[in-house]
Amino acid sequence: QVQLVESGGGLVQPGGSLRLSCAASGFTFSSYGVNWYRQAPGKERELAATITSRGITGYGESVKGRFTISRDNAKNTVSLQMNSLRPEDTAVYYCNVRYGATYYWGQGIQVTVSS
Repeated sequence: QVQLVESGGGLVQPGGSLRLSCAASGFTFSSYGVNWYRQAPGKERELAATITSRGITGYGESVKGRFTISRDNAKNTVSLQMNSLRPEDTAVYYCNVRYGATYYWGQGIQVTVSS
């Protein structure tokens, strides 16, 4: 059974940093790409960052240069390092993987950027 569990969210001041983690289980983690999506209040869910099974990364335009996605195949985790956070980064962040024909999602974790 595929499971994704996010951790590391919280409240941070503008300009600060947070590191999110996604712990995966139930599949051969090293063989699959993983994504971080986010959804702000009243907005559609958007892709923040992605990493392939080979470690190739990609970012949404709004986070490029500030966020870094990485993976640790030994620990079955994907991390999202978020720097220079802005109030508009406030959202629920979700870990996501496509396994077979199904997209799996974590429960989501709140990130709030506010002074």
